[in-house]
Amino acid sequence: MTKVGIIGLGYVGTSVAISTLHSGIATELLLNDLDPVRAEGEAMDLAHGAPFYPHARVATADIADMRDADAVVIAAGKGGTETQSRLELLAANARVMRHIGAALSGCRGVVIVVSNPVDVLTRVLADASGLPPQRVIGTGTMLDTARLRQTVGHELRLDARSVHAYVVGEHGDSEVCLWSCAYVAGRPLRQWPRWGDEQESAVADTVRRAAYEIIRRKGATNHAIGLVTAALLRWILRGARRVLTVSRVQQGALGIHDVALSLPCVVDAGDAAEVIEPNVSSRELDALRRSAEVLREAHSSVRA
Repeated sequence: MTKVGIIGLGYVGTSVAISTLHSGIATELLLNDLDPVRAEGEAMDLAHGAPFYPHARVATADIADMRDADAVVIAAGKGGTETQSRLELLAANARVMRHIGAALSGCRGVVIVVSNPVDVLTRVLADASGLPPQRVIGTGTMLDTARLRQTVGHELRLDARSVHAYVVGEHGDSEVCLWSCAYVAGRPLRQWPRWGDEQESAVADTVRRAAYEIIRRKGATNHAIGLVTAALLRWILRGARRVLTVSRVQQGALGIHDVALSLPCVVDAGDAAEVIEPNVSSRELDALRRSAEVLREAHSSVRA
């Protein structure tokens, strides 16, 4: 039995739920929302699709009932608009996260934060729950990294899975594309014909602004982050030891302490304990440290 809980059933939470069911990783999926009637409706709707995904029981549950889950995904809180940065959502969503963190205190599984601003809320949740930092994981720049690989692949007319490149730091405006260690087919990206500084700048801007552009058109981003979260659940619950750019409270990697942001981490059974320090240029390191300061100041503004 693998039990997964999802807290918050807006656009993102429901996309996480359906992607998780299709992945087959959960044999029991527990749903919770501030509106219990909505949670019940979503559970009924998803359960009716049982013939079309691997066997799983879908039901509603209180947050306290999720303490014995193998993983709990938090997608609760206010979503952003096309003119709001993720950090502008912070005050209201930090209050929500403290409440949920206290309710999950002592839980046995891993907690995955999806709500924005995901990095600061990962730190807030870690503090409120008292859980070890390696067991409170934000989806961080996994989606930004996917967007980077997709965009570079489009430029080179290659499958995105052939591109090995990372976005680190904040899941937001101060994020950092690591061009100096981007590779395609074993060749540094910067050695590819017709690849240069102009493309790096344009691609980085496209990746950074992707969410704003999607929200402007459809009001929310949900499908890709649902797929990202389901993949993270699958790899972490299976102990796949995948290297992923998840967010967690850093404890010294690249000289960064006591702030949650994304760096490549080995995702193992139930945690992300091992942080990998990428080989970065001095310019990228400076940008990453600026990103850390942005997040540290944001966290200070809502510190309880």
